[in-house]
Amino acid sequence: MATSNTPRPTKAERREAAREEARRLREEQAKREKRNRIILIGTIVAVLALIAVAAVVIIGQSQKSALDDVASPAGANESGGIVVGAEGVGSANDGAPTVQVYADFMCPYCGQFELTNGVMLEDLADAGQATVVYHPLAILDRFSNGTNYSTRAAQAAAVVADQAPEQFTAFYRALFENQPAENTDGLSDEEIASIAVGVGVPQAVADTFTEGVFNDWVAAATSQASDDGVTGTPTILIDGEAFTGDWRNTDDLRAAIVGDGAATAEPTGAATTEPTGAATAEPTATPAG
Repeated sequence: MATSNTPRPTKAERREAAREEARRLREEQAKREKRNRIILIGTIVAVLALIAVAAVVIIGQSQKSALDDVASPAGANESGGIVVGAEGVGSANDGAPTVQVYADFMCPYCGQFELTNGVMLEDLADAGQATVVYHPLAILDRFSNGTNYSTRAAQAAAVVADQAPEQFTAFYRALFENQPAENTDGLSDEEIASIAVGVGVPQAVADTFTEGVFNDWVAAATSQASDDGVTGTPTILIDGEAFTGDWRNTDDLRAAIVGDGAATAEPTGAATTEPTGAATAEPTATPAG
């Protein structure tokens, strides 16, 4: 029987070999752990990056206005108002106070406000003494027997601002001069168009009212008004501050805009409103007269 001539490792050599194998295993384990750490760190970084991107998107969406996704008429600002200055629709009077008027064409108090103060506001805008921002809202559609008069009238006003801006304020005022009563069908499309033509809007422009080009803008502007804290109509802001004086007195409102002593006391029996969520409601109290 043949025997190997290779000498058997000594005990010391076996211990050294075992230590070497253990060292090799430790190094391999350390390499695996390092590699796993790198993979884990990379995964965590990637997840954090995705979370950061998602957060930016969510924040951006939360700050996004519904008006960003709809077609707006020329002269409209980011809050859904039609800006009017000395140069007409879309212009602002530098250094002059900004008067924002939130109104619904079926709101009777809005009609009173316009017939009392409309000419005065136009004069201030024409003279460069104020920038007037008109916010035509659609919050009283439910009071027009299903015809959505508030939306139709506000949409028509937006079309005029866009296509016949020189007639915008005249048409805006004429809609209130011919204001229908609540709980009626409101003015027909033909009647709205006739009023527009009567103040100089080209027939071709009036004929497009029924296309509803700015219906979505009206809805978005109404929602934006609610988001901005408007709880009823008429609401009047002067440089962002609510006018709480008696708007039935033109001199009081004018003094608050251009004078040095703004009226601040709310009149007895002033019109109030009931909020309804995304849209606002008509005034429910009758002003003392």
